[in-house]
Amino acid sequence: MTTVSSFAPRTRRNVELALLLLAVGIVVLAYVNVGLSVAGEFPPGLITHGTGLLVISLAFHLLLRWKASYADPLLLPIVTLLNGLGLVMIHRLDIAEGRDISEGLALRQLTWSALAVAIAAVVLWFLRDHRTLRRYTFTAAVVGFGLLVLPLLPGIGRTVNGSRIWIGLGPFTFQPGEIAKIVLAIFFAGYLVQTRDALSLAGRKVLGFTFPRGRDLGPILVAWILSLLVLVFEKDLGSSLLLFGLFVAMLYVATERVSWIAIGLALFCGGAYLAFLLFSHVQARVNLWLDPFASGQSDQVAKGLMGMAAGGLLGTGLGRGRPDLTYFAESDFIIPSFGEEIGLIGLFALLMLYVLLVERGLRTALGVRDGFGKLLAGGLAFSVALQCFVVVGGVTRVIPLTGLTMPFLSYGGSSLLANWSLVALLLRISDQARRPITEIPIGPSPAGEAKTEVVAVR
Repeated sequence: MTTVSSFAPRTRRNVELALLLLAVGIVVLAYVNVGLSVAGEFPPGLITHGTGLLVISLAFHLLLRWKASYADPLLLPIVTLLNGLGLVMIHRLDIAEGRDISEGLALRQLTWSALAVAIAAVVLWFLRDHRTLRRYTFTAAVVGFGLLVLPLLPGIGRTVNGSRIWIGLGPFTFQPGEIAKIVLAIFFAGYLVQTRDALSLAGRKVLGFTFPRGRDLGPILVAWILSLLVLVFEKDLGSSLLLFGLFVAMLYVATERVSWIAIGLALFCGGAYLAFLLFSHVQARVNLWLDPFASGQSDQVAKGLMGMAAGGLLGTGLGRGRPDLTYFAESDFIIPSFGEEIGLIGLFALLMLYVLLVERGLRTALGVRDGFGKLLAGGLAFSVALQCFVVVGGVTRVIPLTGLTMPFLSYGGSSLLANWSLVALLLRISDQARRPITEIPIGPSPAGEAKTEVVAVR
């Protein structure tokens, strides 16, 4: 008789709970710091905001214990800390602008956070296995492209700050492109799993790179044309870059061919140069990038740079700077707001949270056993990394401004809803990746030896 033993790894939910309480404690401490620095007293909304964040995060933690007990234990504490610190900075800017608690943006952001966590909980509740999403590969394509086109429809489309990326329904506005990036990631993962063998076939070898066959260039050309159409009709440089970069990255992961990256970079450079020649709003952003201190143009980037310079290495302290002097300090330019008040060291610590978030996503992609899950987790993690690079690079003059916002930190309901849903998908995939495997005997083999079948424990 053959004895089979299995080792069940720990779920690490208690570790998650401890880190979650630490994250909420840091947020409350920062909130108190703002109140003491500005008014010399504890902020009046401390109980409301602190309790609200604690209840939201603990409720989601309990759901994970029940529905996804082997999910990654670091993802929830990281995004809770980022979301909470964003609330603190938005509250600090409310004070600078003279807005009270009931009229401030911080309370709205907390409300959006609760709604975003509720939607993420719904995703976890109903999505028992991420592999079921593969059945809806081409449905996701139709929905994703439909969401991108939605702002162009007359009547509901809204133009905000020169970009037509919003839809309006009564008093509410929403940015469907945030949801489209997740839906299109599902489509890209399902499509590339089916076609990666054909896309991996070798073609001609040029300058040491093995390029694909001409007939296999169709998918990347379609993604390139789609991203250019978004840039032309919606004037949204950020979403165009994010969409094309996401597809190229997932294409590389699926085929492991560096030539796809070379082709993607060539198409990107060609499209960027063409957009600079044809569109005035792209020219304005490039000129602002080349010389942010020139007269006759926006001084937004210049004020952000001067704010970060004023913060120096250690920062002025929460509540002691003037981040409100920069336009859109609570959304597009929240990174300079933090850079001024927590300094370069604090900003690096903040960016390390995003590095950890992306690392856990990529770790999930490596650990999951199916190709669709690997591509989806890798694509979602890369989308966060690319968005952070584009935002931070824009405000620090590494690249031109794009209009994207920092995930979880910046003010905006659309971004919160999309990014919490993204994290819910990563948690579901990580639960599948970390869930233990057991060996179940299925009877003797023809040679008389015991055979076993490896299955996942549910």
